[in-house]
Amino acid sequence: MKPPPLVEAHDVVKVFGESRDLVGTVLGRFGLERPPRAVRAVDGVGFVVNEGEVVGVVGESGCGKSTLARMLADILRPTSGEILFRGRPLAERKRQPGAGLPVQMIFQDPFSSLNPRKRVEALIGEAPRVHRIVPADEMDAYVESLMERCGVDRAAKGRFAHQFSGGQRQRIGIARALAVKPELLICDEAVSALDVSIQAQIINLFMDLRDELGLTYVFISHDLGVVEHVCDRVLVMYLGRIVESAPAGELFRAPSHPYTRALLAGVPRIERRRTAYAPVEGDMPSPLDPPPGCRFHPRCPFAMARCREETPALREIAPGRLSACHLDESPI
Repeated sequence: MKPPPLVEAHDVVKVFGESRDLVGTVLGRFGLERPPRAVRAVDGVGFVVNEGEVVGVVGESGCGKSTLARMLADILRPTSGEILFRGRPLAERKRQPGAGLPVQMIFQDPFSSLNPRKRVEALIGEAPRVHRIVPADEMDAYVESLMERCGVDRAAKGRFAHQFSGGQRQRIGIARALAVKPELLICDEAVSALDVSIQAQIINLFMDLRDELGLTYVFISHDLGVVEHVCDRVLVMYLGRIVESAPAGELFRAPSHPYTRALLAGVPRIERRRTAYAPVEGDMPSPLDPPPGCRFHPRCPFAMARCREETPALREIAPGRLSACHLDESPI
C-alpha cells in the first residue's frame, strides 16, 4: 500500500474577522451597525507535499502565503478544511515521549524571532530539553553539534543573539528548528532579510541539510529567482487561492495562468537585455471585498465576460500541472 503524502491540505480556509467594540456591540443589537467584515486570507486551498520535496509558494504581498505557512506549522488553526500530516490531522497528532516535533518554522526576521534574553545554548537547547528529546547530560554536546552543522562557532554558545550578524542569527534559528528533529521545515521568507551573498550561503545550507537529514521544505518567498533555484514544485497564490501549480522547471519555462506569466515577466534574465521591467498591472483588490468570478480578472489582459461572473476551478491541464483559468479549460 502506497504511504500517504507527508502533508495534505483539503479545502483549507482561514477567516480573520473584524472585532466589535462595546459601542458597536450595543448598536448591533438594535440593527444600527453593519455586520463586522471578514477577510478570507486563505480561501479553499488544497495541495499535497511529498516526502523529500521542496515546494515553493509564491505571490504578491497579501496573497495569503504567510497565513498558510502558520497553519501548516499549527500556529494558526484553519477556520474550515483540514491539514493532514502522514494521513492524520495535524492538530490531533500525539507525540510519543522522546520523539521529535514533526513540523518547524523558520521566520523572516532572524533577530525578532530569537529571544534577546537567552544565550545561544538556551535558544537551541530549551525545546529538546522541555520535550525530553535529548537527555540532560548530553545536551551540551547536542547543542554544539547542531551549531557546527549549521556553521556557527560552538565557542559562541554563551553569547546573545544581538552579538551576531543577520546571517549568523538565521543559522542559529535553523539550528533551533533542527534541535527538535523535524521532518518538515517551513521557511517563510527565510532569506529575504539577508544580503545577497549571505542568502546564497543560507540556501546552500538548506540544500545540504535536505540531503543529510532527508528534510522536506515548504519554501515561501517573493524572490522568484531563489524559488526557481531551490524548489521542485511551485504553488502560485493570488488573493487567498492557488491559481497554478506545476513542477518548477515547467512553470518557469512555460507558465500557464496569466497571473503567473505576469509575475515571471518581471524576473530579470541575462538573455533579455535592455528590457524595461514593470510590475503586474493594476493594484491587487482589497481582500475585504474581492471581485466576483476570477479574482484576477480586473488585472488580466485576457479577461472575458465569463471571468467576471464564474470562478474558475483549479483543474489539471497536463500531468502534474494545475491551473485555475477559463482559458485552460480544454481536454488534457
